[in-house]
Amino acid sequence: QVQLVESGGGLVQTGGSLRLSCAASGGTFRGYIMGWFRQAPGKEREFVAGVTWSSGITSYADSVKGRFAISRDSDKNTVYLQMNSLKFEDTAVYYCAAKPSEVPSRNRGWYPYWGQGTQVIVSL
Repeated sequence: QVQLVESGGGLVQTGGSLRLSCAASGGTFRGYIMGWFRQAPGKEREFVAGVTWSSGITSYADSVKGRFAISRDSDKNTVYLQMNSLKFEDTAVYYCAAKPSEVPSRNRGWYPYWGQGTQVIVSL
């Protein structure tokens, strides 16, 4: 049974930084892709970043490229999302997700495991 628990959300000013954490449990994650998605009010949940657990290969949405960085610590079974140069439009609930395959996908339907979400608010 895979369980994902996000933490680290909060309130930050425009231009500031925040680091989100996702604690993963329930098995080994070799061969998985770990992803971060976000959902703003009135909008669909969208892909933000992904990383292959075994090799650390990363992918980013164009809207966050150069500002956000995803990483994983295999010893701690934890995935991180470092968010820098935050903008007001980054305000959303951020979700950690896991897919038991390294075939790339940005479609939320291919991720069977999800955390509860953590709120990020960027003030003007």
